[in-house]
Amino acid sequence: MRSPLTRRGFLAAGSGLAATALPALSGCSSLAASDSDPDTLVVHSQLGTTAPGSATYLRALKRFRAENPGLKVKNLVNGDDLAQVYETARLARKEPDVVMVNLYDKTLAWTDVGATLDVKGHLDDWGLRERVLPQALSAWTDGKGRLRAFPYFATNWPVAYNRALLEKAGVHGIPRTGDELIRAARRLRAHGIAPVTTGGNDWTGQKLLAQIIQTFLTEDEARHAYTTGDFGSRGAREGIAYFVELRDSGVFTDKPQGLTSDSMMTQFHTGKAAIESAMSSALAEVPERVARHTDVGGWPLADGAVHDKPTILRSYTLIGFWISPNGAKKADAVERFIRFMYRPDTVSRFITESGRDMAVRSDSLSTGFPLVAAAQRLGSDVSEVLLPDVFVPPAANQPLITATSTSFTRGTSAARVRAALESAYRSV
Repeated sequence: MRSPLTRRGFLAAGSGLAATALPALSGCSSLAASDSDPDTLVVHSQLGTTAPGSATYLRALKRFRAENPGLKVKNLVNGDDLAQVYETARLARKEPDVVMVNLYDKTLAWTDVGATLDVKGHLDDWGLRERVLPQALSAWTDGKGRLRAFPYFATNWPVAYNRALLEKAGVHGIPRTGDELIRAARRLRAHGIAPVTTGGNDWTGQKLLAQIIQTFLTEDEARHAYTTGDFGSRGAREGIAYFVELRDSGVFTDKPQGLTSDSMMTQFHTGKAAIESAMSSALAEVPERVARHTDVGGWPLADGAVHDKPTILRSYTLIGFWISPNGAKKADAVERFIRFMYRPDTVSRFITESGRDMAVRSDSLSTGFPLVAAAQRLGSDVSEVLLPDVFVPPAANQPLITATSTSFTRGTSAARVRAALESAYRSV
């Protein structure tokens, strides 16, 4: 499918676009002329404020600066708008040298249009291939064999169950089937406790919906559905019907179609909801008073599921180090930075200090983050389903959020859910 970004539109923008590029950088920091100095490395990241791992990252930068006294490092920080800010900076040829962001939506097209480099050669030349998990290399490699970025953060994405709330409602043990989940939800509601909380109006609900639909889809079938927007297969229709059955049986918290990830975490962290589907960085944020009586597992299955165990999501594309065309001019500085970030001691600190899952090999465990560590140990107790992020065309991502909100609206038929999902691909 054709990317909404083209080489002409992205890299050969007219003077009008370039002239508007610099003000958009104010959200992170302005790029001064000195940033083109070969002795200044400019790194653009989502780490540096409250994002999980930010404190560890800032300490790593401090150590890197101390070890490289002749090299200045400028750290630019953005949140969810990082991709847009980077693209604007690239139009003005003022982009940072290294970008730390996930493989999702806009970033899927960057390497293809020349906004960032294929780093496969650097990975081998710098002797770092063996440091990366094979699954991560596969996930970051595009259909033309190009490695989009140096893989770094990964995530496990299990389901967290507040055991104390379940037991208060008379539910003993984690639900493993849809029928068990429905019965548990009824008991929880009878005790004034919301069952499953999710951000039905953002990416958290989108991922949970995709996970439930895949109850009846093989990996290849799921890849086809989320690449093409074709949800008409028998498995996809059965998965949507399963979701609708759970929703209309009261499994999800009230009015989830209006909630966000922040709402979800607040409900779970305060004991207002008993269950949430949460990536490992969110599990690391669960307060100790809740974590000590929380178990992690998979999403319950329906009869006839293609999986034999409850499902989780897992991703190796959460954050990578992308190299820009400007960064190519500072290859020595970029190499020193990437090598430093790949060092076992640096990687270990993200695991032990921040509870991050990594796409880079390490023997360290997140022992200070019990739920993250428990998710890392799930192993063969769960089945893994596809995280669709790298297969959904960028133009369909935001429409899929809208479709997700529609889907979580109680009373929406399975046929309407399917229509909403497929309509998200009309502009692709």
